[in-house]
Amino acid sequence: MIDEGFAAECLGPVGEAVRRAAAAEIMPRFRSLTADQVAEKKGPHDLVTVADRGAEAHLTAALTELLPGSVVVGEEAVDADPGLYAELGGDRPVWIVDPIDGTRTFVRGDEGFCTLVALAHRGELLASWTYSPVRDEMATALRGGGAHLDGVPLWAGAPESGAALEIAASHPRFTTPDRKRALLGLRAEGVRTRPCAGSAGLEYLAIARGAVDATVFAWENAWDHAAGLLLVAEAGGAHATLTGAPFRLAGGNALPFTTARDAGTLTRIRSLLLGEAPAG
Repeated sequence: MIDEGFAAECLGPVGEAVRRAAAAEIMPRFRSLTADQVAEKKGPHDLVTVADRGAEAHLTAALTELLPGSVVVGEEAVDADPGLYAELGGDRPVWIVDPIDGTRTFVRGDEGFCTLVALAHRGELLASWTYSPVRDEMATALRGGGAHLDGVPLWAGAPESGAALEIAASHPRFTTPDRKRALLGLRAEGVRTRPCAGSAGLEYLAIARGAVDATVFAWENAWDHAAGLLLVAEAGGAHATLTGAPFRLAGGNALPFTTARDAGTLTRIRSLLLGEAPAG
């Protein structure tokens, strides 16, 4: 395992590296992209821009300099070399990077995107950074050290007793039949479900702030979830896959999986996904 003090010591330097990458590669292109700077990867809902690639390259250089011998598992690097994803189950320290979480939102010129970085070693999350470049908000989490937003502690709390649960979820249309059946279980009394707003990272931040009660996601790309999972956990929240097991960064999870403000809310939502109990 990485020296216990390293994760704490790197909170500031990594935060500054994230800000520099956003200032150099992302914000100059916000609402200024040309058609030739946007491309499809696997389809029209899976976009990449010159800003994504530039920010990931910028972060890769900075992060591996901070921790020699580490490796970056970034969304764009894995798109080019899928075998890189296996590093999440290896022995080297791993930086998990999503340079622009919410690329479609970024392309539309909307503000709801962020940059996500997490540090993990041997499958354990140690620290994370969630940065909204437009709002200049930085949320950080340190394993065993709490969650903060611009230095102010975050605490997710619990939903108000008797209030409808507010859940951001994957759309049932865009997943497998089994996962669709599970997601349809959220159509229950006492539950208000809406599609994920475009950035998983900002939905996790909303849970950590107590503004959203839970998320239910049917995909498991580590760069979308790693930073937020640690952020919510350190803010007092909880998560579990459909079987009740913790989320595995390397994949192979039983989906959909749930992240919630507290353990009680997590239990209620998993019961709905499994078709076992009403929301109330």
